[in-house]
Amino acid sequence: MKRTLVRYRNSAFGRYVIRNQKYAPIIFFMGGFIFDTLTLGRIDRVYDTVVLCSHMTLLSLTLYLFNLSDDGKWKNTFIDRYSEYFPLTIQFFFGALSSAFVIYFFRSVSLSKTMVFFILLVLLLFANEFLKKKISNKYLQFSVYFFISFTFFTFMIPTLIKEMNTFIFIISGLLSLACTLTLILFIYTSSPSTRAEVSLKELISGILAIYLVINVFYYFNLIPPVPLAMETGLVAHDVRKENNEYIVTYERDEWYIFWRTHNNNFHRQTGESVYVFTSVFAPTAIKKSVFHRWQWYNPKTGRWEITEDIGFEVTGGRDNGYRGFTYKNNLKEGKWEVRIITQEELLLGVVDFVIKNTSEPKIKGMVKEIF
Repeated sequence: MKRTLVRYRNSAFGRYVIRNQKYAPIIFFMGGFIFDTLTLGRIDRVYDTVVLCSHMTLLSLTLYLFNLSDDGKWKNTFIDRYSEYFPLTIQFFFGALSSAFVIYFFRSVSLSKTMVFFILLVLLLFANEFLKKKISNKYLQFSVYFFISFTFFTFMIPTLIKEMNTFIFIISGLLSLACTLTLILFIYTSSPSTRAEVSLKELISGILAIYLVINVFYYFNLIPPVPLAMETGLVAHDVRKENNEYIVTYERDEWYIFWRTHNNNFHRQTGESVYVFTSVFAPTAIKKSVFHRWQWYNPKTGRWEITEDIGFEVTGGRDNGYRGFTYKNNLKEGKWEVRIITQEELLLGVVDFVIKNTSEPKIKGMVKEIF
């Protein structure tokens, strides 16, 4: 093995890598991101589950090996030969796991208050590029690890047990907390250098603070209800179901409005119903009640007024999501939004539009699409 490493370092490729090793962090960061982007699809696929569980397991193992390497624990072993690569390995797994969660959360996030947690994940993803010089900081190291671990368990537990609710979220958080504290205590008791560098009380206090903040986010509905995700949401003039297909008639927006499919202005003729069509992805075998909360903006009070909650049950397993729609008659003119929420009132998405009464039939931009 030593001869192989010597030959590698003396080769033209090896010398090139050593000269440009300052770019290694960004390469490992992009490698983890690209790997997940190309390979991950559905959280309930066996492949995705195996990859994420492998990433989390190997990250935990590498953290253990890295933190004990300063104590000479691996001296004269094959592990010692590769110990200089542990920071890059940790960074790769940080990047791979955070990018995976960004990919999954992106499907679940509407342009709403749940975007806050999504932005935190994106910031963590890009901050990973700059962690190499600080990866030896054990406070930072374990804080990032716990945040990723918490997110990992909130995805995995509902997917594996086919159930999601507030109780499951609490169990997921407690399991993540227990695993992280166990790893910290195991490293702390095994590594004299770790005991010399950190205050166990301060480290655990930091982990508990992150745990509290995430639960506060959940309480105020700032975390999307993963693994549920809204695939499609639009306001329509008509929705019909034929042969297990939904034929949706709606006003398409201009081509340059890439972030929304339907026209924000709903031109309604007298007596016409207003439909909202959505498709919600859920992992296989998960059944969950979802509600369309119809709200009208009262310009006099400056507040949104709830007119009705209309619910239906989502059944998981379909790639493009479980389809459903609700409709209402005799709606007032003005701003409307339909919030797609779970039974716990966690937000999946928002369909917003403005109703404008018209006597002329709307033809321009009107399309029919099959879902």
